[in-house]
Amino acid sequence: MTSQPLAGRHVVITRPAGQATHLAEALVDLGAHPILFPVLSILDLDDLRPLHDIALQLDDFQIAIFISPNAVFKSLEQVLRHRGWPPGLRAATVGVSSEQALARHGIDNVLVPAGRFDSEALLELPELQDVAGKRIVIFRGDGGRELLGDTLRERGAEVVQIASYRRGMPPIDGAVLLKHWENRTLDAITVTSSEGMRNLFDMVGKLGQAWLRKTPLFVPHHRIAVQASMLGLAVIHTTGPGDDGLVAGLLNYFTHHE
Repeated sequence: MTSQPLAGRHVVITRPAGQATHLAEALVDLGAHPILFPVLSILDLDDLRPLHDIALQLDDFQIAIFISPNAVFKSLEQVLRHRGWPPGLRAATVGVSSEQALARHGIDNVLVPAGRFDSEALLELPELQDVAGKRIVIFRGDGGRELLGDTLRERGAEVVQIASYRRGMPPIDGAVLLKHWENRTLDAITVTSSEGMRNLFDMVGKLGQAWLRKTPLFVPHHRIAVQASMLGLAVIHTTGPGDDGLVAGLLNYFTHHE
């Protein structure tokens, strides 16, 4: 029992398809049964010309910010087809997962906050305080928060924001979760974005929403917790960042709720 403290627990992972492997394997090692239920689809853009154009201009920028691992993979998939990464261009990102994704593309010496992983923490780094006159490119999904770009512009930087992918709601039937709820085989849900939280709520329908409001939810950021609370969820646990934070939160909860 000590080596498998989550034995028998059924935990929903809502990460996009293809991005749940690390968390699922960690849960299996602890005895849990992962339920893969992606609530976001990561899709290619219809028009990639802006991304191709910016690739040829990267030598003119001093800092390149990647909002997420998806931004890293989708952007560099196109950029590195056209050119190598400029040696003088400093990469920055908001979290360890994105930093690791950059490293897999040979990009190191990355600016990344410690302890808290969001745009606010990135903006607190000394290297992003005095940016007057610098050119900064932000790679991100289509849409999203404007805080980062707006704040850097207020500090005097010239900011270009480039979409490298778009998000959608997967065409998945919520009945798979309803069945688990009805069979009492759904113990916890993990959600890693506010948009994913909203999609999950819509995907499970009215009956599922009643179950969802009573199911322990584990999220790695307070913004997601706020979104969940607005949707009426009652058992919300904000964990540390990333997969490790989610696993630690699950372990702590079920250790004290045997």
